[in-house]
Amino acid sequence: MLILATLITALLFGGMVLYSFGFAAFLFTALPPDVAGRTIRRAFPMFYLFVLGCSATAAVVLWAGHLPGAGLLALVAVTVLPTRQLLMPAINRATDTGAKGRFKTLHGLSVAITLGHIALTGTVLAGLAGAA
Repeated sequence: MLILATLITALLFGGMVLYSFGFAAFLFTALPPDVAGRTIRRAFPMFYLFVLGCSATAAVVLWAGHLPGAGLLALVAVTVLPTRQLLMPAINRATDTGAKGRFKTLHGLSVAITLGHIALTGTVLAGLAGAA
């Protein structure tokens, strides 16, 4: 089970890093800003479902054998829900209404949360690598 948990956690870590630093950045350099914005808006709900699914699954798999890691991944799963359901729609509303200051604040919060998720997942992954 430790190998399965390690693979799921690695998938989560890699997926979050690739999406945050690769895909999103690529869209805004490869597409016109309005198209990139619409595309990223459509992709974010799936990104958050990916984070939720991987973090919750890895937490369950780790629960019996690596409680600290399970707890950190459960924290990621629990905190991604309000990010997806509350923060993301608030960011979209700020964009739609032209509230640039509010957008910057909310977007900054979402970036901080995602960086926190990446850090927590990386911590778990490093711990699992040391346990193997």
